[in-house]
Amino acid sequence: MIKTNKKTKNMNNILDLTGRILISLIFLLSGINKIGNYEGTVGWMESLGVPGIFLIPAIILEIGAPILIMIGYKVKVSAALLSIFCIVTAVIFHNNLSDQMHFISFMKNIALAGGFLFLVVNETKDFSLDKKLNNH
Repeated sequence: MIKTNKKTKNMNNILDLTGRILISLIFLLSGINKIGNYEGTVGWMESLGVPGIFLIPAIILEIGAPILIMIGYKVKVSAALLSIFCIVTAVIFHNNLSDQMHFISFMKNIALAGGFLFLVVNETKDFSLDKKLNNH
């Protein structure tokens, strides 16, 4: 068994927290942006055949799940939901793979889904609310 020293453990904690923040920021900002451009986003969704009513749960997911991931609470569930969300939105909104921008957006969503799966299978480190609640 490999022993980790305190410096390595602290670095792992910092990198875990930083990674959770970085992967979550895009969704948090996107959810906030959707609120600010609600009508425009509904129009865009409906132009692609998606009922605008789905914007409300999308905003809730895009704001709620990233916050939970950042603070380290219910990370596995939140990350699993965002992974599914990434795949679904890639298929629905970025399916014109002959268009380079759609292809890049599709692949970014798939890559983000993979990143969220890493959070699903790996526990958060010490800088998380789940760890604090489980230690007491």
